[in-house]
Amino acid sequence: MRRRIHLLVSIPVFIILYSYTVLTVVLIIIFSLFKLKRVVYALLYVWANAVFLMMGKRVRIEGRQHIVKKKKYILIANHTSMFDIMAIMSFKPGVSWFGKENLTKIPLFGTMLKMVDYIPMKLATVKNTRLMLEHLVHNAADKTVAIFPEGTRTKDGKMNPFYRGFIYLLKATETDILPVTLNGFYSLKPKNRFSINFRSKLEVIIHEPISSESLLQLEDKKIIDKVKTVIESASKET
Repeated sequence: MRRRIHLLVSIPVFIILYSYTVLTVVLIIIFSLFKLKRVVYALLYVWANAVFLMMGKRVRIEGRQHIVKKKKYILIANHTSMFDIMAIMSFKPGVSWFGKENLTKIPLFGTMLKMVDYIPMKLATVKNTRLMLEHLVHNAADKTVAIFPEGTRTKDGKMNPFYRGFIYLLKATETDILPVTLNGFYSLKPKNRFSINFRSKLEVIIHEPISSESLLQLEDKKIIDKVKTVIESASKET
């Protein structure tokens, strides 16, 4: 019975969220034309937080003190839900994203991603890899770059293996890693379920940054293990 109620309520909620996103995208396009980046990021911050409020949710954020103002990071987080991007934008909207190309094809949401320096992960040819790395390094010079190293959302709540993509950026920029654990978002809306679970409790844990200097002394596999272990240490997903 509870699942049916969640399903019935999810439909109008998605309609409201979609309509609200339409308005936000229109405003972002307008302000982007005038190159008002700060206004765009402010809109993204409001949009991301309002998305959760419209679902009757509050995102608990722990560890804000670990973020040094104006310092740039490679933000690494586990990937559990379509709401993961909003979760990160709710506390750090001015980031450059690197992720799957098919996200840019989602109506309106894809347009929004393109307006905020989203770098799509394309077929791994030599040329594509070089261009993606060049774009990432360029963006990393001005802002934090956010990456979901699993590449895709988990289907069972457990973390998928990490790809090495973020290591190339780490070596090219020598930027500190900011590990982030997202809890409750798999319960809220996993990849393989349409309805929203309105009883889920949402939490973002921002860990202490890992210095690039300490990581660059390690082999690639050990870098992955170290970053993943930190993120998993606070995971409450099933």
